[in-house]
Amino acid sequence: MAARATLSPGSSPPMSSSLAGINDGVSVTLSPDAVPFSPLAPGDREEMGSVAGQFSHYASKLRSLRGGDPASLKTQLNLLFDQLISENYSPNHNIRPEEVCALLIHVTRLVPLSQEHLVVKLCQLTHHLLNQLQVIVDEQTLDVCVCYVVRALAVCSLWTHSEVLQALSTLIYGNGPRCNRHLIELLGDGGVLRLYSDPSQPDMELRRAALTCMANLCLGVPGQASLEDPYRSVCFKVFLQTLQSPKPPDAEELLYCTVHTDTTLGNRVNEIYIVFPAKPALMDTKSEPNLIVFMWLKSRLMFQGCPGVCVEWPSVLYPAPLPQYETCSTPKPPEPPQNPPTQTSGVRDWEDEEREAEPRLQRGGRGGEAWSKTSVLPSPGVPSLYPLWKRSSSDSEFSDPEGAAHSKLRLFHGRVRQGVLLCLLAVVKAVEKRTLYGYWSSFIPEAPIGGPPPLTLLTVVLKDPSPKVRACALQVVSALLDGSRQFLGVAEDLAPARTSYTPFSFSLATAVRELHRSLSLALLAEASAHTLTQIIKCLAHLVCNAPYNRLRPGLLSPLWRQIQPYLRHRDVNVRVSVLTLYGALVSSQAPLSEVQLLLTHTSQETGLSWRQREGFSSPHTPPSHKYHNSHTPRGSHTPGEEEPGVPWLLQLCVSLVTQPKDDQSDSEGPGGGGATALEPSPVRLEALQVLAHLVRGYFPLCQACLCELGQVSARCLRETDPSIQLHGAKLLEELGTGIIQQYRPDNSQSESCRVPISQVVQFWVDVLSGPLNGALQSHQHPTLQTSACDTLSSILPQAFTQLPEKSQVLCVTVLLGLTYSDNSLVKAAAVRALGVYILFPCLREDVMFVADTANAILTALDDRSPNVRSKAAWSLGNLTDTLIVNMGCLGEVFQEELSDMLVLQMLQSATKAAFDKDRVRTHNRLFRNLILKFHHQSRKFWKAIKSMSGNSNVNELLSCVLKDFVAIYDKTEKLNCFNEHFVSSGRLFDSVPSVSVQPCVDEPVRAGQTFSFLPFSVQVVHKALKSLDQRKPAGPDLLDPCLLNLAADFIAEPLTYLFNLTLECNEIPKIWKSAFVLPLLKGGDPTLLNNYRPISKLSPLLKILETLVSEQLN
Repeated sequence: MAARATLSPGSSPPMSSSLAGINDGVSVTLSPDAVPFSPLAPGDREEMGSVAGQFSHYASKLRSLRGGDPASLKTQLNLLFDQLISENYSPNHNIRPEEVCALLIHVTRLVPLSQEHLVVKLCQLTHHLLNQLQVIVDEQTLDVCVCYVVRALAVCSLWTHSEVLQALSTLIYGNGPRCNRHLIELLGDGGVLRLYSDPSQPDMELRRAALTCMANLCLGVPGQASLEDPYRSVCFKVFLQTLQSPKPPDAEELLYCTVHTDTTLGNRVNEIYIVFPAKPALMDTKSEPNLIVFMWLKSRLMFQGCPGVCVEWPSVLYPAPLPQYETCSTPKPPEPPQNPPTQTSGVRDWEDEEREAEPRLQRGGRGGEAWSKTSVLPSPGVPSLYPLWKRSSSDSEFSDPEGAAHSKLRLFHGRVRQGVLLCLLAVVKAVEKRTLYGYWSSFIPEAPIGGPPPLTLLTVVLKDPSPKVRACALQVVSALLDGSRQFLGVAEDLAPARTSYTPFSFSLATAVRELHRSLSLALLAEASAHTLTQIIKCLAHLVCNAPYNRLRPGLLSPLWRQIQPYLRHRDVNVRVSVLTLYGALVSSQAPLSEVQLLLTHTSQETGLSWRQREGFSSPHTPPSHKYHNSHTPRGSHTPGEEEPGVPWLLQLCVSLVTQPKDDQSDSEGPGGGGATALEPSPVRLEALQVLAHLVRGYFPLCQACLCELGQVSARCLRETDPSIQLHGAKLLEELGTGIIQQYRPDNSQSESCRVPISQVVQFWVDVLSGPLNGALQSHQHPTLQTSACDTLSSILPQAFTQLPEKSQVLCVTVLLGLTYSDNSLVKAAAVRALGVYILFPCLREDVMFVADTANAILTALDDRSPNVRSKAAWSLGNLTDTLIVNMGCLGEVFQEELSDMLVLQMLQSATKAAFDKDRVRTHNRLFRNLILKFHHQSRKFWKAIKSMSGNSNVNELLSCVLKDFVAIYDKTEKLNCFNEHFVSSGRLFDSVPSVSVQPCVDEPVRAGQTFSFLPFSVQVVHKALKSLDQRKPAGPDLLDPCLLNLAADFIAEPLTYLFNLTLECNEIPKIWKSAFVLPLLKGGDPTLLNNYRPISKLSPLLKILETLVSEQLN
């Protein structure tokens, strides 16, 4: 269509030919998804310089213009605007933002609002410059330009508002909090953005532009304040209404998609408050209806435009699927007869995209394997679970313009679905997990029970034609699964099925099985490397959280076989994700019998069903998957030559860490395919983590390779990469921990199945004489030092005794030195390792080592880091255990050699630690051990207690109490425990039956005799005040007896009046009837509440009154 020279209401402004490719179709607003910078060719540099020069030339001309002849000024402005708009500034970075801002401020003063054509061109220029140059205007420019645009919206005709709103959205991008002056005009009651964004707005273009403005207003910039909550709430409500509103009958589908695209503009993870401006409100109960509506909308909009998926929108929204949804389906129109095979059949809208993806799918992305559609797809008449987006189609019947329109519509539908899923991902990460459990059934499928399958996230994964949308759906599933172990832990299907009702545990178990089935189908059909990585990561999250020990076996064996070929995928990320999944398989509820069988059998035997190996029979045998030769896992042994008893996964991981790679993958880039080049660092790190998981969960299967694994760790510690060194040290720690577990007294493993002590000793001799010493002294890598200290603490005590003396001295000396490290992590690990060593039989008898370790632990107890103090408190408990053992073994000889002052310092430090944070508080065993240490020297012990009298907390030395066998340390909780105990004890008297007592009737005494209190005199009260015991404590009125005694001359008279008034009114002040209750230990265990009796601290004034009344009664 040719550009017109004049503008009329409802028409578009004229555009230069150079902008035809830029402004064709729907305009694109300023977005963080702009094309990244790329180096320019020499020819482009010359063009860039000319563009910058032309911009400076035309900008100087505009700045030189002043008000004069209106007709001449209008002509010059039109020409200069056209020249500036016609240039392409996208690759230019030589134009300073200050020049652009100064130009915009100047032209807003030149263009009057009465010249609507110039106003439109000015708005186009603003959008063009800011969008292509990626400029965020400063505060002055923002204020001037927004004022101009807001006035233009109020003054200019309606046909200009679309361009004006586009300029406004570009100006306020990232500047929402700085638009406070104009927020009322824009978002207040009757604001222009609320008016144009209303679902009843007939002009879809204005509605789209207003929604873009609102999204850009809510957009936050890191380090800056966000939009105020009231206005964010307004935007949220508008977005929610827009998503709920149906498409108007006369609206174009493409434009309606752009409205939804702009509505979900803010669905990136770091910008969730664009769509959820009041994100914290999602967590409370008041906003629960909003969350329900939002989740329901997302569960429907994520299928918008998806081929082959029909979404029904119920008229009434219920909190759970009810029969009201099951309306009678509308009769389908009669289908036309299918064309014969020689003719082209009808196509769906997504057909062109599939043709474009077909060459990529035929390559397959893995080795030489090709996806054969003729061999994989079933016949048309047979229903298939094969994903819809993978099916081929015939040539399109549409013409080129019609096909382009449909391609653009598919593109925008895909953007809507991707935006919805990204927004849903952000909400899933922000909302509490317990709240999301109520929406689990809306997004995670259960087992099919007949009828049309429910529309869930797995439907998107299997049927969406866009790889990006499928990847987003998989990310949402992973976020739902992450941290759901407590929820999925209820799942169980080991018990026989019940016919009367379906337990919730069984429903969850079927959901887990359906997840396995759907993700396995998606894994078979996927060709995109990025989406394939997301599928495997999603499977890893599922394996980590599903309770396979409560489910029927057979879920993990097919998955184990299916992911095996991807170990040789050309993409590094895919290989890393496969290793992550294997790590999840060997670490989840380890040891599992099914995984143990998979590990012990060779690669060829893993093709058999788990039930077949166990002797189970099934009505049908699933076909074994045949893979290409290049997909077999690389190892030092072929499947037929694998060593018996050695897990093939262990051999695979060792080869990935130590052996050179076979070929270069696509994602590794050039220069990395040398003959001696090892696998990429992410693959090696993940392989080391799998080895650590394998050793931790299935050590009996790995103990045959103990020396080989030690050599792998030593090789990793010799490398220069700190990450490889760290994981090598962690592997050593797991090996040591596995050996210790074998020699635990409660281990039922036979002696013959354990690693011999001689082999363990040789293993640690090799390790301590290897590169571990360098890791212990690597001060520039404290994390590596920490892991090395943990490795030293995992030495078997029986093996440490048989180590050479120089190795023992090395371990002790290094650990004692690292307790004075400046890094808190290193210090905590060294103190913990000393706490382990102090229990070794060969070290605990060494008085010098005990004294040095005690000094190091006591020093660490005064550290600023709570982590260090916590480890030191634990080690101090082990130290006191050692003291008790040595007293029984060595007797008084050990007591005489150990300094009493050191023990006193231990007692003081333990007392101080008892009032530290919960992680630092020492156990009762520490005080018990110290008391036993002085059992025969009670005078010395209490002398030590008195020496700590300066500590205000000395009376609370043994101040933890037991409630329901739980130790209570918090002061408030202890008071509540005593209060409840004493109150419950007092209620025991209520159950005692009352004894009726007849009043004593003494007629001679009662006849003619009466009694009444005489008023107290000041002298009597003064005497009582002077006779108060000054050692008694104060009561709730906080009047100390010593103070009352000193002030007796001044307070005797008012107290006399108060006492007499009390007798006259028959009412005692409330505070006199209150008391401070002090628990007094009667004897026995101080942690038991029954061993205490209450002592009441009453007011001294009440005691004086009682004394005076008693004297008159007597």
